[in-house]
Amino acid sequence: MIAPDRSTVYIETYGCQMNVSDSELILGKLAASGYDEVDAPEAADVILVNTCAIREHAEQRVIGRLGEMKSRMKPHAVLGVTGCMAQRLGPKLLDRAKHVSLVVGPDGYRSLPLLVENARRGARASSTDFDLEEHYEDFTPRRFDRVKAWIPVQRGCDYRCTYCIVPTTRGPERSRRLEEVVRETTAVVEEGMSEVVLLGQTVNSYTDGRHDFADLLRAVGGVRGIRRLRFTSPHPNDFSDRVISAMADTDAVCEHVHLPMQSGSTSTLKRMLRRYTREGYFECVRRLRDAIPGLSLTTDIIVGFPGESDEDFEMTLSAVREVGFDDAFTFKFSPREGTPATRMPASETISDDVASQRLGRLIETVRAGTRDRNLRLLGERREVLIEKEARRGGLLQARTRDFRTVIVPGEPAMIGTYANVELTGTTGSTFTGVVVRQRSALPVAV
Repeated sequence: MIAPDRSTVYIETYGCQMNVSDSELILGKLAASGYDEVDAPEAADVILVNTCAIREHAEQRVIGRLGEMKSRMKPHAVLGVTGCMAQRLGPKLLDRAKHVSLVVGPDGYRSLPLLVENARRGARASSTDFDLEEHYEDFTPRRFDRVKAWIPVQRGCDYRCTYCIVPTTRGPERSRRLEEVVRETTAVVEEGMSEVVLLGQTVNSYTDGRHDFADLLRAVGGVRGIRRLRFTSPHPNDFSDRVISAMADTDAVCEHVHLPMQSGSTSTLKRMLRRYTREGYFECVRRLRDAIPGLSLTTDIIVGFPGESDEDFEMTLSAVREVGFDDAFTFKFSPREGTPATRMPASETISDDVASQRLGRLIETVRAGTRDRNLRLLGERREVLIEKEARRGGLLQARTRDFRTVIVPGEPAMIGTYANVELTGTTGSTFTGVVVRQRSALPVAV
């Protein structure tokens, strides 16, 4: 129930888990300033679109969405753009979309209440300065997910891959203090959640000056009440022996790593400035699997990068088969203004037709491998955390420790509880299952 004297805010989020976490911070800050959340833009006094800039398609989608909102907004409502696209375009976005009043980058959320109030009085503003000390430690996030919590431990990135806009939109890498991450984790448990996901652009390069990522895993995994600990996204170069040992020794760390490969060709990886070779990636996979039996691996792969030859692409397909990924996020190369990849010779550009054909073959290869591995798992029993209602009525969506999705029958009251399930079927990527023994439930705060 919204009090009649309180203003309302609607936040729409695009992009990665870091953007979801930032939206939770934004909502928490505005809630503390007297705003209530609503679930539709037409009901809001303030509309914020939290954006992604990683690919051109994502930005075009947001531009289209802003146009849609223009005709649906309440009279005198304020429309703002936050996040990476806001950071990249800055004041240009105010010129491009006259109905947008605010443009605020990822380091500007502390000033949002004031900027919003000024916008409601007619002022338009852009805030896109980097603040290398900002971690929003005094913010209390309003979490959208009541089963697991996204906890940012690092902002920005120092790797500067030639295709990536993140260093431009999120700035240089900096890490939170370990004690603050543990404090937030403890608060999450008190809210009734038992799974956390540590977030960073290259999360396993974490260091607060005194502690590394191995220390962080042990500390967070040691918080009483944490049963599952995940992290995303790591860089293959930063899996030190200390980090891998901490993963293996910490019971809460789940048997799944999302390990971006991007290409299976050393020459393409060199042009991408990924700083590892095909063989180096395989060695990282071997070290992880030797230490953690049953480890599931997922990845990111780009096709059509400038200069990618047919042979380079075939090496990517063979790497997918050799590693045996359980799933992959696959993309055609998307040039981003300001990145070194856009300055590569025009003669190296891969046509959209060729890139699309390669993407199709890559998807087929990934799916075939996933289907074969999943068929071999039928009949096994796994512990799952029941996360939410599935799209089909009377069914729930659950997740195994190794990040496999299982659809089970059940009631909404089971959300947030653990269960043992038998895997009875698979569509190729998703399992169906039946609960064979209900495990102790952890209450989920509402």
